[in-house]
Amino acid sequence: MNLIYRFFIFWYICGVFLLTFDLIPPWLEWANSVFLIAAGIVSGLYFISLYGRRFGILYSLWIIVASIWIEHLGVEYDFLFGAYQYTDNFGLKLFNTPITIGFAWLLIMGCSHELARVITRLSNTIVSKIMFIIIGGLLAVTMDLILDPVSFKVKEYWLWEEPGLYYDIPFSNFVGWMVVASALHLSFVLVSPTKHTQVELWENRLALVYGLIIVMFCIIAISGGLWLASALVIVLSVLWYSLYFLRRSRHEES
Repeated sequence: MNLIYRFFIFWYICGVFLLTFDLIPPWLEWANSVFLIAAGIVSGLYFISLYGRRFGILYSLWIIVASIWIEHLGVEYDFLFGAYQYTDNFGLKLFNTPITIGFAWLLIMGCSHELARVITRLSNTIVSKIMFIIIGGLLAVTMDLILDPVSFKVKEYWLWEEPGLYYDIPFSNFVGWMVVASALHLSFVLVSPTKHTQVELWENRLALVYGLIIVMFCIIAISGGLWLASALVIVLSVLWYSLYFLRRSRHEES
């Protein structure tokens, strides 16, 4: 488990440098897929560490399969997100949808899960669970506010076929992200597995990964002239992290 996390960190460092300065040659395009798959696996290991092997594996597979299917519906029928198409720059496709998109969603769900879990002090109360679902969805949308402009405008991983006010991205996309992320968080709440106690290492890792992904895409966004997206997401991320560490410190003191 530690080896996979270290590999992800190594690949991340290489990726920041290569993507920022657009140094990836055509024969190395597969590196993007390897990065997303490794990141998704790290998120899956987080779920396994916190909730056990059985639930962690099943929940991770559920996220991968469900997200690929929903994205497929989006590509084929403009479902939920709007009209868009993936280019060939995003790896091997299944039903016109990149397989790596499932691992990308797994990464997003793991990161948003960790921050939302602490911010809401997730418990058995109805209010806590509702807040976890909503904030988990908002944390995912925060990531997409930088992922989508970079992937569309700078890297052209996918192409939007209808206009929008935010970097020509339709508002329906962000609504779709909120719906999908919240629904996946809801599926977790419905099961509510028992959390293991001694897992602080993986909690810290996923809290860090959330920031690492945002930093990487903000750097690429700035290099591509997407200043508004970078500024907006940095401000929102500072807010989320402030809430996260405030709630975490209060929990440790109690």
